[in-house]
Amino acid sequence: MIHFYHVTKRFDAYSTALHDVTFHIEKGEFVFLTGPSGAGKSTLLKLILRQVRPTEGQIVVNGRNRDAVEAAAADIRQATGAKVIAVAADVATAEGQKALFAACPEPDIVVNNNAGPPFRDFRELSRQQIIDGVIANMVVAIEITQKAIDPMVRRNFGRIVNITSGTVKAPLFGLDLSSGARAGLTAFMAGVARSVASANVTINFMQPGPFATDRLQSNMEMTAAKRGITVDQAVKERIATIPAKRLGTPDEFGAACAFLCSAHAGYITGQNLLLDGGTFPGAF
Repeated sequence: MIHFYHVTKRFDAYSTALHDVTFHIEKGEFVFLTGPSGAGKSTLLKLILRQVRPTEGQIVVNGRNRDAVEAAAADIRQATGAKVIAVAADVATAEGQKALFAACPEPDIVVNNNAGPPFRDFRELSRQQIIDGVIANMVVAIEITQKAIDPMVRRNFGRIVNITSGTVKAPLFGLDLSSGARAGLTAFMAGVARSVASANVTINFMQPGPFATDRLQSNMEMTAAKRGITVDQAVKERIATIPAKRLGTPDEFGAACAFLCSAHAGYITGQNLLLDGGTFPGAF
């Protein structure tokens, strides 16, 4: 879940320099992003729009909560001047996907960003919860790609970015369902990515580590409750394990996503971009 909150602008010089660069997207293209609603989506999309500028295209924003999706779309319209269509629908259902593609039948850029299952001991998972987790974090992205990819191939341009998790690379106990389903998506799409690379269609993955998100906050609250410490203590302990000694920011995530969606990233496909402040200890 990429839902940013309480983020401090600590890298103004970096951001300003990056915002002077336009990652080129041809006019008339369409972008949509699926997943949870709210201010976090608005923040991420504003970052993308500052750097990937579909000035004569449109953005389709999807989420399950109508009020939150409409608010995010209005915020983006005001901030960027872009044409933004809000689609309130559950893309885990056939009806939700139908509504999404009715608004944007042939997207050129797709960012799959569905919410992950909550932090939970695997012993507590029911069969239905396991199935729901696999549908939400593997099946939905595959189904959306099935619908979007052939028009991309015909137009000789397409960008699909799947936002998964750093736990795909370094699994974390308690996020087993999230890690497993997203690892399955990663392996599934890796072969698909190679099959369409010659048509200038790329499929890549972003693996966020500890970012200032509602999901991390929820995890920290559960950790604090189990250990009998404050949430602030739990967060400080988590930050202490990160070589960068801080949480990730939306500017960093948005800029990386924008690049993978741009025309400049056509030679990158089937890859996993890990954004974790150096937490993963390996060289490969």
